[in-house]
Amino acid sequence: MSATSPARPTLKTYLQLVKFEHTVFALPFAYAGMLLASQQLRGSGWPGLSTLIWVTLAMAGARTAAMGANRVIDRFIDARNPRTAAREVPSGKVSPAQVWGLVIVSLIVMALAAAQLNPLCLALLPLAVVFLIGYPYIKRFSWLCHVWLGVTDGAAAAGGWIAVTGHFGAGAWLLWAIVIFWMVGLDVIYATMDYDFDRQSGVQSIPARFGIPAALKIAAASHALTFVLLLVLGMVLGASFWYFLAALAMGAILLYEHRLVNPNDLTKANIAFFDANMWLALTMLAGVVADVAWRTLR
Repeated sequence: MSATSPARPTLKTYLQLVKFEHTVFALPFAYAGMLLASQQLRGSGWPGLSTLIWVTLAMAGARTAAMGANRVIDRFIDARNPRTAAREVPSGKVSPAQVWGLVIVSLIVMALAAAQLNPLCLALLPLAVVFLIGYPYIKRFSWLCHVWLGVTDGAAAAGGWIAVTGHFGAGAWLLWAIVIFWMVGLDVIYATMDYDFDRQSGVQSIPARFGIPAALKIAAASHALTFVLLLVLGMVLGASFWYFLAALAMGAILLYEHRLVNPNDLTKANIAFFDANMWLALTMLAGVVADVAWRTLR
């Protein structure tokens, strides 16, 4: 089967294309923002079934659009990289036209969901689309691409807050900042796996620009700031013991993540990137659920 005439993709192929399992990174933070905002606004952590459904659909649409666009825009770069050459688009399992169709449908779902939430969510939609689609272009000319990704994913956490309140607040800004620095750290670790290829092909990243030892120090500093901001968020919102217990567990996970990688041994970089951060995001959500339930019921 040629790369220009792929067979009709299956659902499994599309899920692999957009790395569906990576949804566990941003979605728990979006839910956390939604629950914390509801607790602050109403004294109850439950935002309502309608809000939960529309936030979930908005997140699914946004993430699918972003990953689909990233895969099709980067298809020529991915084809030259031994680590990514087998991905769905460069390998011909899915055509660029099919991926763009998925992106368009996903953006429509995102727009419909935003319209059901509140005017601010809808007003911010064009800016969100720019950030969602822009990442693969940014890394062609700036090593600050990691920050762009962090701002994009951090918008999910702030978006969960805005979906409930209809406006920004201290909680929304802090959640956004937490995810920005968390994503910068984890994406820098991820980029170490492509260090040689990026330097040879001109793809911009912090490891390619500053070297792996310095990049890992930047990632560690970014994650240290993430932990500090987690504590600040809890204090600003008057969170309970359960939230701070989860924050301490998240700090331990971040420390463990950085013990997995060092400049002389990057064999566990993928474990540090995916497994550790999956548990961190789920710990955040579990801590927030416990916190708002405690404060609602006490």
